[in-house]
Amino acid sequence: MEIKYHPPGQTIAAISTAQAPGAVGIVRISGPEAQQVADRVFVSAHGKRLVDLPGYRALYGHVYGKDGEIDEAIALNFRAPASFTGENVVELSCHGGIYVTRSLLKAVLEAGAVPAGPGEFTRRAFLNGKLGLTEAESVMEIIGAAGQQAAKAALAGHDGALEKKIIGVRNTLTTLAAHLDAWADYPEDDIPQVTSEEIRTSLASAKEELEKLLRSFEAGRAMREGVETVIAGRPNVGKSTLMNLLAGCERSIVTQYAGTTRDVVEDTVLLGGIPLRLADTAGIRSTEDPVEKIGVERAYERIRSAQLIFAVFDSSAELDDSDRKLTEALAGTPCIAVVNKSDLPQKINMEYIRQHYNHIVILSAASGKGLEDLERETAKVLDTANIDPAEGMLLTERQRDTARRALDCVEEAQAALESGMTFDAVTVSVEAAVSVLLELTGERATEAVVDSVFHNFCVGK
Repeated sequence: MEIKYHPPGQTIAAISTAQAPGAVGIVRISGPEAQQVADRVFVSAHGKRLVDLPGYRALYGHVYGKDGEIDEAIALNFRAPASFTGENVVELSCHGGIYVTRSLLKAVLEAGAVPAGPGEFTRRAFLNGKLGLTEAESVMEIIGAAGQQAAKAALAGHDGALEKKIIGVRNTLTTLAAHLDAWADYPEDDIPQVTSEEIRTSLASAKEELEKLLRSFEAGRAMREGVETVIAGRPNVGKSTLMNLLAGCERSIVTQYAGTTRDVVEDTVLLGGIPLRLADTAGIRSTEDPVEKIGVERAYERIRSAQLIFAVFDSSAELDDSDRKLTEALAGTPCIAVVNKSDLPQKINMEYIRQHYNHIVILSAASGKGLEDLERETAKVLDTANIDPAEGMLLTERQRDTARRALDCVEEAQAALESGMTFDAVTVSVEAAVSVLLELTGERATEAVVDSVFHNFCVGK
């Protein structure tokens, strides 16, 4: 469904807190008439009016609708341009009951505001120059962050870390394009000649930075969205104990009897700040039990679709055919061999494990010893070990697609240079890359691109 946003002259309003009972509910009003609208529903305890109040001031009072008093409230006043949206803003805070908050919003709309669309407050902040487009996109990433690393990456994006990287690449290419244009257009002036080596160096620098950003996207996706992770192994190797260790509670039944887990037990946990969507599967072995057989089949189905496997082995037992069959099934899959029960005498053939697995952790799921090693190896497999989320990374599919197009333009410029084409041909590709990077930061984004960014936001943000 197409979303129509309101023109800047209209004053918008929405509930900015979660649509659930809470201690506080906030109705945000933004636009040229924000104070006038708020004064129609808010009465200060001391008779003061918001239209007469400077910015960054608060008043205590009560809010009213057509049917009388709604609740006591605090009105926080902001004046343009020193507000989130860059417009006049009032935030009315009342008790956080769903009925009370919705009644307050209804009163505000009846007083002259119009309902804000998805992300319309942030959209106005972007249009008013308070945020770049990548900074604005980070707002929803902050809200949706499922772990510490994702929150750090989103906050860095909101603070402009990604935009600074993009601007750095763009400045390199802009300087190159300007030099090429000046040298071509004014050959009689005293402008230093552009050499192929200078062009080659600038393009290589831009390409390296764009490739780094694109590599960071997949690691960032793991931080933001989580990783489908399967705990697999034959019965009684300690899969369920590992599941419970990672979950921090008893999610899977643990007994000394083989085949206790017959279906997939799932939970989401944080390991080193990375959300793992864990699935504890049935023990993999040959069985005639029809129920257990279904569980084994489901285990293999989950293995085939997983992004990460914890292949669990019993350190105190020799390898059997089930272990080897699992190893064969995991060929080419991102995987960590978890050699469990390290607190018992070792009987497992570690040489076999080392031959077939690049990432190995010696662990006691019962005591938790070795958990930090599992955290470290998981970061290596997911390629998050050397990623600093605070440095800025690509956060959305739009950003990745735009960065990819910019890289394509840079590579076209390199190809034109190496094939002996004129510098004019190189300049065309360099200028195209600059244009794409301007789109990435929002300085040349079309209205359709801007709308597509904000329509996925929640209403009230």
